[in-house]
Parts: sequence; C-alpha cells; structure tokens
Amino acid sequence: MKKKFLVASMAAIFMITAAYPLISAHAADTRRLLNMRGHWKFNLGDNPSWSDPKFDDREWSEIYVPAQWEDEGYPGYDGYAWYRKHFKASDSWRAKDLLLELGMIDDVDEVYVNGQLVGNTGSFPPEYETAYNAYRQYSIPFAVLNPDGDNVIAVRVFDDHGVGGIVDGRVGIYERRYFVDPDIPLPVTWKFKTGDDMDWKEAGYEDSDWKEVRVPANWETQGFRGYDGYAWYRVTFKVPSEYKDENLIMLVGKIDDFDEVYLNGKRIGRTGSMPKYKMTSTNSNDYNQVRAYTIPSGVLRFGDQNTLAVRVYDCWQGGGIYEGPLGLVTRQHYRSRNYRHTFRNVESWFENLFDDIFR
Repeated sequence: MKKKFLVASMAAIFMITAAYPLISAHAADTRRLLNMRGHWKFNLGDNPSWSDPKFDDREWSEIYVPAQWEDEGYPGYDGYAWYRKHFKASDSWRAKDLLLELGMIDDVDEVYVNGQLVGNTGSFPPEYETAYNAYRQYSIPFAVLNPDGDNVIAVRVFDDHGVGGIVDGRVGIYERRYFVDPDIPLPVTWKFKTGDDMDWKEAGYEDSDWKEVRVPANWETQGFRGYDGYAWYRVTFKVPSEYKDENLIMLVGKIDDFDEVYLNGKRIGRTGSMPKYKMTSTNSNDYNQVRAYTIPSGVLRFGDQNTLAVRVYDCWQGGGIYEGPLGLVTRQHYRSRNYRHTFRNVESWFENLFDDIFR
C-alpha cells in the first residue's frame, strides 16, 4: 500500500512539474523576503499626490493582486488607476540587494517606494507605448525604506484597452542572490555624467562636480528620465594587499545597452559596439549579459586607490548599470559558481511552484 502511494505521489509530482516551466527565469537567483500577493488599496483616476507615502488611502477600495481589474469589479475600464500597499521593512535587509517584483502589468506603469520613483515601463499618453508583455522587476535602495515604521509602494497604471492592472506573476520583495558574490564589493554610490569624453577614463580626472547616483539602478529613476545616449560612471575603491597574488575578475553587472570598462585608465573589457551615430533601437541582447572582465596583470594598485570608469551607450528606455553583481572576485571563486547557481535555481523553482499551487 505504501509503495503504491509513493508511486502515485511521484507520478502526481511529475505531472505537475511537467506542466510547470522547468525553471522560471524570473525566479532564478532570488529569495523572497516579503510576499505581497493579496489585497492592495486601489483607486481609479490619476493624481500625482497618490505617490506620497503620507497620503491617506483608507477610503480607497481593495483589489486582489495579481489579477485583472476586470475580474475584480471593474469590467470594461480603460484608463488610469493607482495601487497602494503598506508594508513593514526589516533592518536585516540593509546589506541585501533588494528587488521589487510586480509581474506583468497591462499596459504602462510607474512605481514609487515611499514617494521615490524606482522604476517605470512603457510610455504614458500622449506618447503612449504599451509594455503589457514586460515582466516588472525594480531595484529598491535600502536608503528609501523606513525599517522602523510604515512603508508604501504606489503603482500608477495606464491601460489602453482589453484587460488592465497588475495581472500576473510574482508580487513581493526579493533579495537578489547572484551566481557569484564579489570577494571585494564595489561602493553603492558612484559619480555619473551624461555625454562622452575619453578623458573621463583617466584615473586622475577631476570628477568632484559630477552627480552622485546609486549603482545598480537605472539612471532613468535618478533624475535622467528619458535620456538615451552616452554617459559615464566613475568610482574609486581599494584592494587589500592580501589579494596581490590572486587572479582577479571585475564584475560590472548588467548594463543597458553597451559598455567599455576602464581600470586606472586601461580598457579591460567591452560588450557591444559603441555607435558613431544615434541609435533608437537594437536587436542585441547585450543588455541582459552580466559583465565579467579579466583584470590584466599590473593594472590594479594593491593597498591603494583604484579608479573604475564605465562608458555606457543606451539606445532607448532604461539605461545604465541596472543590476549587479558589482565587485572583484577571484578566478577560483568565479569558477565555482555553477553548482551554487543550479542549487539556487532549483530552490527558487520550488518556491514558485508552491506559490502557484496554493495561491
């Protein structure tokens, strides 16, 4: 009897898993910190003040997320609407690379955390452009959170026709767990400037008047909304002398779209080709590749300041160093990444599977 039950159970699991994607691309290398499936505050219309964390939304209706708003009592509605969700943050998140996942949103969205824009996808009218088929993942800097009090996510949505709202996918706050964690992390605050000047690669260049930005995060959410074209990042860091006999690799995360990376004035790597003329689109998948560049011997200054300069070209939407990992890793550590990557994917797959079974 026990044997028959075991066989039946294994068969059932096989049928479920066969019907489910083997590994969700969006579940890979993340761990959920806060599940936000459930009821959110919801209101039709459009008002910029609704992004304010102090706005009183107690009189708003409630709606289940994720779900088409047509199935939640708003059939046939096309236009603007806002979602709001209050939540508690944890001080234990301070050292984590935080990611807000909102799944699929039909058609266009802007997302605010405690009043700060953290991401947007698609274009609102009058230059409307749908992004109904784009999966929403936005970095959250811990600095915008209040671990001792109330926090608010506000999502502005525009639906042109058909179904609308936060319609499907994982919804919550996650921790990114990279395929390899840097042995020497880079700072989270970098210097940034739009434009293009090859003198900006030099270690001694004076960049004190450049704007400071968070890395990783799209430059679109840091005061450069709508900017496409060339821009540069610069950051200084130290490498302890104990690493002088190691073969080191520079991790520069994911960059939208193309890049050239200079260390102490010397180019150590590039992905894509920098255009001579303005580009408004690309068929390249370079934006989705993690940048990992071998550091040639003699380039690093051990026990002293080093300067990393990253030249970026963005064709459209997004822009910049938008995802990690960022830092230096030993070659031995880098080569050991495959086992950890596989284990984490399987772990995330089971989490996603049970979420969908018991939602």
